[in-house]
Amino acid sequence: MAVSVTLPALGESVSEGTVTRWLKAEGERVEADEPLLEVSTDKVDTEIPAPAAGVLSAIKVAEDETVEVGAELAIIDDGTGGGDSAPAPAEESAPEPQAEPEPEPAASTSGDSSAASGADYSGPGSAEAGGSAGSAQGTDVTLPALGESVTEGTVTRWLKEVGEEVEADEPLLEVSTDKVDTEIPSPTAGTLLEILVGEDETAEVGARLAVIGEKGAAPAPAPAPKQEEPKAEEKPEPKAEPAPEPEAEEKPAPAPAPKPEPKAEKPAPAPAPAAKPAAGTDGAYVTPLVRKLAGEHDVDLSTVKGTGVGGRIRKQDVLAAAEAARAAKERPAPAAAPSAPAPSAVPAAAAELRGKTVKMTRIRKVIAENMMKALHNQAQLSSVVEVDVTRVMRLRARAKEAFLAREGVKLSPMPFFVKAAAEALKAHPVINARINDDGTVTYHDVENVGIAVDSEKGLMVPVIKDAGDLSLAGIAKRTAELAGKVRSGKLSPDDMSGGTFTISNTGSRGALFDTIIVNYPQVAELGIGATVRRPVVVNHPELGETIAIRDMVYLTLSYDHQLVDGADAARYLNEVKTRLEAGEFEGELGL
Repeated sequence: MAVSVTLPALGESVSEGTVTRWLKAEGERVEADEPLLEVSTDKVDTEIPAPAAGVLSAIKVAEDETVEVGAELAIIDDGTGGGDSAPAPAEESAPEPQAEPEPEPAASTSGDSSAASGADYSGPGSAEAGGSAGSAQGTDVTLPALGESVTEGTVTRWLKEVGEEVEADEPLLEVSTDKVDTEIPSPTAGTLLEILVGEDETAEVGARLAVIGEKGAAPAPAPAPKQEEPKAEEKPEPKAEPAPEPEAEEKPAPAPAPKPEPKAEKPAPAPAPAAKPAAGTDGAYVTPLVRKLAGEHDVDLSTVKGTGVGGRIRKQDVLAAAEAARAAKERPAPAAAPSAPAPSAVPAAAAELRGKTVKMTRIRKVIAENMMKALHNQAQLSSVVEVDVTRVMRLRARAKEAFLAREGVKLSPMPFFVKAAAEALKAHPVINARINDDGTVTYHDVENVGIAVDSEKGLMVPVIKDAGDLSLAGIAKRTAELAGKVRSGKLSPDDMSGGTFTISNTGSRGALFDTIIVNYPQVAELGIGATVRRPVVVNHPELGETIAIRDMVYLTLSYDHQLVDGADAARYLNEVKTRLEAGEFEGELGL
């Protein structure tokens, strides 16, 4: 029986996805829930698992093609024999693309057809088969569509050099967009003849990035244009004929001596990926990006279990391992703490930026554009109140151990602020609203609270859905879950969508208060400052006015004055203040 593989819903606002890589070829056996292909949307990259065990009998959507949610991607035969015979004629006819038009889809999973005729290659990623532009002739590597709203990408690193041999679907380069960082695979097997877009250069979707020629045919033509550029020639040093060029500096007799060694290594460019894994990775392919991340986070790749295809270690695996190691280091006795902050006060990555001019990252550009859009489209200003949270801090201190044992998450002060803010939104709908393009105003009937989180890539705002109806424990669990996803890079589109109001805890980094920019198109955002213990005048019922040590915090509400007046902002802030100072959370804490 044939089982259809369809594109599942990948998020509330995601309507389509692009097939970036098939992890199985037609005719291959797959197991239920085994990763079958990789799909990219404008929100996230993800793997689609096989819905059933069987044989992949037909691939309906080629790599780099975009389809809508629900579209059929492939067919899996349950083993009755229907799927075993389908791929066979495709492979047999692959060397004869002109005689048999049907085998064209098979070219996406086999490099043989392209090797037979690079000019007739019609697989994904091939814009023009003959290499109509540029000096090399072969199969074009183009920048695929990486999301609905993504129009361009920046080449961050080439994983192969000109003259090296590549296999079909082998990672060829890394590209960064405003949505995701991803690897672009080789559309066919062959030799990399020419690189058309250098590192740190930006290209539009569909642009030619490189040219791949037939295996064995590239070494001769590849060095020809490079003889005029001695420095660039140093890269393909192992080549048989161009080798004398870069070693021209060693004109004495020893020059010929080193040549036999590169020649001996020349036949082995294909196994190059096997040489890239770090020690102890069991031969699994490790991309340069993963190795770089591992080095930055002091992660031993031999201790990381890969979640990718065939046990391949992915970026998420390294980040998760780094987070686990960081958490483990926080558990030991604080005796070593005083000496640790000194060297870590200035991160090595930050120190390397001193005196340099670098390009702004894609995610930073997107944040910048959103900030400017908010300021240009809203009349923003801020109001501040001071809140005595002594009662909340005491309740937390009494309940945190029992709360951790009962709920499985730590009780931080953040859930108290989120609950008070979300409950107050119900009484002040003007704060939980948006101005539409047609001049109307939508007052939301849910309190979906976004939490601004600082991450290595930049500012992320995952959303706690229906926060106004959640208990303190529910908010604590959801906050911990979203924070973990941010750190591990596993946020889904749903996690980032649907927010109606945002809270930014700038006090976690020591700021007393901040005039935050509203998360457009929302009309208000609450900023939480640092909680500080200091002497305050209080009115005691028996002692009258006296001075006491209290836990104090500033709350800032930035808002769009087009809809929210200063009086509205003050009423909302005082509602939140009253709830926090009353601190009536004993029932939810079991006290």
